[in-house]
Amino acid sequence: MMSKNTEQLHLQDLADTTVINPVDANGARGLEGLGAFPPAGGDGFAGFTADGGDGGNMPLEAKKSHKGPIIVLVSIAVILVALIAVFFTMRWHYADRVAPGVSFGSVKVTGQTRGDLTATVNKAVKDSSIVVKGDNDRQISATLKDLGVSVDVKKTVDDLLAAKKSENLLQDIARVNPFSHESVKLAAKVNTYEMSRFLSDKLISDDERAVASSISYDANAQAFVVTEGRDGDTPDIQPVDAAVEQAIKNPGNSATVEITNKQIDMPITTEEAQKTADEANQRLTNKIVLTNGDAKQFELPVDEVAKWIKANGDPSKGQITLDYDAVAIKTYLAAVLPQQLNQELVPQEDIVDDNNKVILEAAVKGVNGLTVKNTDNTAAQVVSALNAGNGATLQVESDVKKFDIKQKKSEWRIVVDKSSQTATVYQNSQAVKTFPVCTGSNKHETDSGTFTIYLRYDVQDMRGLNDDHTTYFSPGVKWVSYFNGGEGFHTASWNNYGIAHGDPVNYGSHGCVNMYEADSKWIYDHCPQGTIVQVVGSQPSGAVR
Repeated sequence: MMSKNTEQLHLQDLADTTVINPVDANGARGLEGLGAFPPAGGDGFAGFTADGGDGGNMPLEAKKSHKGPIIVLVSIAVILVALIAVFFTMRWHYADRVAPGVSFGSVKVTGQTRGDLTATVNKAVKDSSIVVKGDNDRQISATLKDLGVSVDVKKTVDDLLAAKKSENLLQDIARVNPFSHESVKLAAKVNTYEMSRFLSDKLISDDERAVASSISYDANAQAFVVTEGRDGDTPDIQPVDAAVEQAIKNPGNSATVEITNKQIDMPITTEEAQKTADEANQRLTNKIVLTNGDAKQFELPVDEVAKWIKANGDPSKGQITLDYDAVAIKTYLAAVLPQQLNQELVPQEDIVDDNNKVILEAAVKGVNGLTVKNTDNTAAQVVSALNAGNGATLQVESDVKKFDIKQKKSEWRIVVDKSSQTATVYQNSQAVKTFPVCTGSNKHETDSGTFTIYLRYDVQDMRGLNDDHTTYFSPGVKWVSYFNGGEGFHTASWNNYGIAHGDPVNYGSHGCVNMYEADSKWIYDHCPQGTIVQVVGSQPSGAVR
């Protein structure tokens, strides 16, 4: 017999669960052993027969239902999947937009693209103004640029787009969280030297104003020179400087400040200015060369570098230093470097004979295709080189596509034989013409080797140096086909005897192949640019005909 507590437990389980009917140890069905149930033959519970057989699915042993917990887990999973989907959707949406919670002064920028931001930042800079009240009821309204502030709009836009961004996926969750905040200010540099000079010019009369000795660029001399200053009054720029810093942090607003003047000695001496001018000139002397790492390079022009060099410092402390306009450098290099260093892809062409044997490698020289990139990185390197006062050769980042090598058969080929003083023309390996010629003299022997016709003139005036260093001039030379530098086929009406006898020793040219007019015209008419020219044989000791 089971205890009362056991009976109560089973009754409670039966009330809450679905069970099966077990068989006892002797194989007999029924619940006679339980005090809570009637013996065999009694009325029993519904679903049970009098002999203990089951008339239905009345439970014997309890199992609790898992439907509730499963529903909860599934609900949680659905919510998590939805949250993950929302996160990745927002992460994708804000990949190239300003994230929620990023502030830019009082301007709303969430969701703005690069184009939107560029307009927003430009407007904020334009709307940032400072009213400065000076002595003697003088007052001006100044922009940030007036006050010596150089704003890098592109860098500011980059900072806004990068705000709250992380390469770490878990940390990047915070980027799309609108309750996580980050403030972005203008990417700007303040030139207190220019600020002081502007305020002095606007708020103090010419005869009262103290003038700092300054430096300026003389384009004719290609050098910085010094202008001497004088004693007088100067404004206290500290309140303006503080207002400028606030405008950089919170752009797009206006402010009003009051300043006073004070009398001082010459703010910057000529000696100090001369030291700075000497440093600036050193920057002009030490050349900066930019290369694409392949076939092209570009030296920064002196006059352009001079535009980037600015005087800075604190006139109230007698300091003048060099500064560099990073924004101007970025703008210039972004425009100029692609023009100077990009390369168009040109496949190399090797000339082959009928057996596909190369007879002239790189008849057309291969050129790698190249496109410069990340010019802002180059601009940063240029600024570093200027700050260091050293010259530099800097390689610009670029995308490179290697040229292919193609093989080509030349329809036309000319063999110049110095031994026989002839020029034989082949078309598709068949000799079609042989001409008498007179090649270069012993002192100017025509170079042996394989070349191509690369430049042609129907008529040209020729000039050069004779052996005695006097100048010769041959006007109106006809049917010129150059194949090796200044060496080419051309009419030589003055040298008919040398051509007829094949005598380069006594009647040789300065390296060209002298021909009769009809013969040089035939070559000009039939043998285009790219025609192979093979110069073979050895220099004869005299006339060969």
